[in-house]
Amino acid sequence: MRSDDDPHAVNFLIDEDGADPVKGHVRADVPSIVWNGGMAVIAIAAGPFFLTPATVTLFVVTTGAALLLGHSVGYHRMMIHGSFTTPRWFGRSLVWFGAFVGMAGPYGIIRAHDTRDWAQRQADCHPFLRHGTNMIRDAWWQIYCRLDLDRPPRFDFGELDRDPFYRWLEVTWRWQQLPVALLFFAIGGWGWVVWGVAARVAIANHGHWLVGHLAHNRGSQHWTVDAHGVQAFDIPWAAIPTMGEAWHNNHHAYPGSARIGLHRGQSDWGYAFIRLCERQGLMWDVRTPQTMGSRPGLSEVPRHAPVFAAHSPHGHIS
Repeated sequence: MRSDDDPHAVNFLIDEDGADPVKGHVRADVPSIVWNGGMAVIAIAAGPFFLTPATVTLFVVTTGAALLLGHSVGYHRMMIHGSFTTPRWFGRSLVWFGAFVGMAGPYGIIRAHDTRDWAQRQADCHPFLRHGTNMIRDAWWQIYCRLDLDRPPRFDFGELDRDPFYRWLEVTWRWQQLPVALLFFAIGGWGWVVWGVAARVAIANHGHWLVGHLAHNRGSQHWTVDAHGVQAFDIPWAAIPTMGEAWHNNHHAYPGSARIGLHRGQSDWGYAFIRLCERQGLMWDVRTPQTMGSRPGLSEVPRHAPVFAAHSPHGHIS
């Protein structure tokens, strides 16, 4: 469970003896193939026929809003890491935008994130969990497959599991696109549906994999976390599209921080939005490295030159 004593903890996963992050099998996941593949096919096949300034503007605005309000601030920094406090109504609104991204429901995204977070802190883990294979296979795995660990960890969602809104959203997260699609169709016809729903969902899911793959394989570093089997890297070109999430090396160093772009020149629109909300009284108890104090086992990299990840060869690949 989320711990106020350790802002760097994996929050919803029960770390107990017996759970194994290495042994498991990757299997094709039919719902992911239909959902992610279907959205991509629609966007590629129909998108060019509906390409107008209006549809491109809709795509940019809705994708930006979903990634900023939902994926970065609502799902990741608030729900998963508890890096700030907000009124329930506003928190639920941000979490709805997280489902609007079209990637997963609240419990699903927590399971995926915290399993990966927990596994990467071990001496070794399955290559699925560390993006430890070639780019083509990793894309297939992450976007269209699932990993079944032989001995997976347990989860306790606590208050989230007792909240009917979160439970409803977990069951209906894909269906949240339907009222949006109907609204867009009523306003702009099929072009708005293709670019405002299919293209948006497709780019969010495929882009999430791409940044995740790169952020665990090569790039610049300011920090290493001692004893963690997987280290992270920064992807500067993706800072704005990801709303600051691409400073992934910083995030591994201070996972509980609401601010991810920690150094001069590191764009972090997610944190800028949090600061704006803080000034308006909509957010408080905002965590940063300054408020959390020093982290044990964190080492600064003397030079920030690009480096490659050194993956362990022992993970079982299925």
